[in-house]
Amino acid sequence: MNSILLQSKGLFGDPIVLLLWGGFLAVFYFFFIRPQTKKAKDQKNYIEQLQKGDKVVTTNGFHGRVLRVEDTFLMVEFDSNVKIKVDKSGISMELSKAANDSKVAEAK
Repeated sequence: MNSILLQSKGLFGDPIVLLLWGGFLAVFYFFFIRPQTKKAKDQKNYIEQLQKGDKVVTTNGFHGRVLRVEDTFLMVEFDSNVKIKVDKSGISMELSKAANDSKVAEAK
């Protein structure tokens, strides 16, 4: 029994195990953490650059036009005389860009 305990090197004793752990952490970082932080940064930049007159889509799928930009919310017109105060976090960058791109393609 004592000889088995003396022969074991522990969890990180073998260099190959260290390489496997390092590879696992690198894959986890490059495929999960880094893309998510890049996406969050792009979303934040998009929200900060919104201006009056921009066409946006909320995360719920409502299409509208920005009437006023405040610190934490936007006043968005969804139809004539239908104005709703929307929190900035409720605007979807991907849906807004896709809707604007499809409208540009239809115009051509």
